[in-house]
Amino acid sequence: MNRQLRLVFVLSLSVAASAAPSLSSAAEPVLPAIDGNAVLEHTKVLAADAFEGRAPGTKGEELTVAYLVEQLRKIGLQPGNPDGTWVQKLPLVGTTVQGSPSLTFRRGPAVRKLAWRDDYVGWTKRVTERAGLDASDLVFVGYGVQAPEFQWDDYKGTDLRGKTMVVLVGDPPVPDPAKAGDLDPKTFGGKAMTYYGRWTYKYEMAAKLGAAGVLIVHETEPAGYPFAIVQGKTTEQLDLETADGNASRAAVEGWITLDQAKALFEMAGQDFEALKKQAATREFQPVPLGATATVSLVNTIRKVPSANVVAKLEGSDAALKDEWVIYTTHWDHFGIGPAVNGDTIYRGAIDNASGTGGLVELARAFAATTPRPRRSILFLFVTGEEQGLLGSAGYAERPLYPLAKTVAVLNIDALNVRGRTRDLTIVGLGLSDLDDVVGRAAAAQGRVVKGDPMPEKGSYYRSDHFPFARKGVPSIHAGGGIEFVGKPADYGTRVLREYIRNDYHKPSDAVRPDWDMSGAVEDLALYLRVGYELASTAAWPEWKPGAEWKPLRDAMMKAR
Repeated sequence: MNRQLRLVFVLSLSVAASAAPSLSSAAEPVLPAIDGNAVLEHTKVLAADAFEGRAPGTKGEELTVAYLVEQLRKIGLQPGNPDGTWVQKLPLVGTTVQGSPSLTFRRGPAVRKLAWRDDYVGWTKRVTERAGLDASDLVFVGYGVQAPEFQWDDYKGTDLRGKTMVVLVGDPPVPDPAKAGDLDPKTFGGKAMTYYGRWTYKYEMAAKLGAAGVLIVHETEPAGYPFAIVQGKTTEQLDLETADGNASRAAVEGWITLDQAKALFEMAGQDFEALKKQAATREFQPVPLGATATVSLVNTIRKVPSANVVAKLEGSDAALKDEWVIYTTHWDHFGIGPAVNGDTIYRGAIDNASGTGGLVELARAFAATTPRPRRSILFLFVTGEEQGLLGSAGYAERPLYPLAKTVAVLNIDALNVRGRTRDLTIVGLGLSDLDDVVGRAAAAQGRVVKGDPMPEKGSYYRSDHFPFARKGVPSIHAGGGIEFVGKPADYGTRVLREYIRNDYHKPSDAVRPDWDMSGAVEDLALYLRVGYELASTAAWPEWKPGAEWKPLRDAMMKAR
């Protein structure tokens, strides 16, 4: 498939055993070709130095929002906000730690000072000029998981109020009783990370239990990225503006390096590896370390006005145009930050100027599609993904259109710029009926659907479809693959690992002359077909039995 692709297809859902009757159509839908050059040009603009890395609340945001609105207006779409504007305003709060405060561990006469950025990274999400820990008792809580469905509780009723949790990243690695060397697929997803393994969950649990602080022990493999990525959080931290100024969150959240964690345990008279092994069992009990943590954070606080950009293509069916298919992508990146090899502009070309440019081109194709889909399409370009999915979470909390009338969310994050693939990756494969819709579209391209090649990274919980899933809306992130046409068998895995190691969240994520947009074109053509089907057929996708968010959706649909 190439840039000249002209995709014409007849909706014939009767071939799928699970499909409901299709809405009748007098004409075969014609889906325009995806222009790979247009995607590349949008990406070049958004990743240009003039856009200063597209950080929320900066000149980069102003330029980005203006560019997107200009392009969407030229396409012929309508403003997506019911108030007649192209944006959904999302007030954020930025907190920046001043100086380089050290973190002190103390046990009796023994004192260990951790250097800012090199040994630990810490911040507060509380909107306050001062926050810290004052001789807060350190308690090791294993993986910090409370999962009744797995009969798992790492806390065992321990009172953590005023104390600081030391917690491992990832899920408890429970051995498979049937196969030595493997993880139990029936517990925490086996090799695949569940939400319990995400750092966001650890912080949520600290707030729930009233802990004063929480320090995650960084390990590259279970985290999915090196400590250098964590060090990026020494710059301004953004969050959604809340009524209580995030007073319910732990006073200090952060990470410590593996070496410093081991040194702390040694100071406490404990064996880190032995306790880590115990933490992978249901019998684990929290371990007071007999040591304290002290740190003082002085913060600069600023209000950060930001926005999601929203455009709509109104459905053609009067009875169905108030039902929605939503496409999401995040326009933001990290802006200007610490120098890496002398470069301070974090361009975010692949992540996610490419996805943003791709959605602009997808919107153009939809606007030219005939006949127009019967349901409405919302193109949602969100802010603050890099700060914790803020824009998508803000929309999910305060949707412009009811979630009960939202058929599905299709997310685009980091396009494939390495060429065509024989396979297509669905992150979170097996969760919803969206797999079947994507599978049909992939088959029409002669491709096969596969799951995430690195499920241990927890990618399903790391992009903008996830806040919608947590609210019950079937949501998916699909694209790319690892079996590249005309490349060695290990090429896909190799370039993905190299990108994570060398360019992910670094200034070097820039547009390069060797990019091959044919794979991005194919993925966008697939997403065009998937969205058209969802917007033109009677069936609503559902969560598969056992999916965590199925009860929420079921209740939502009953209330419609």
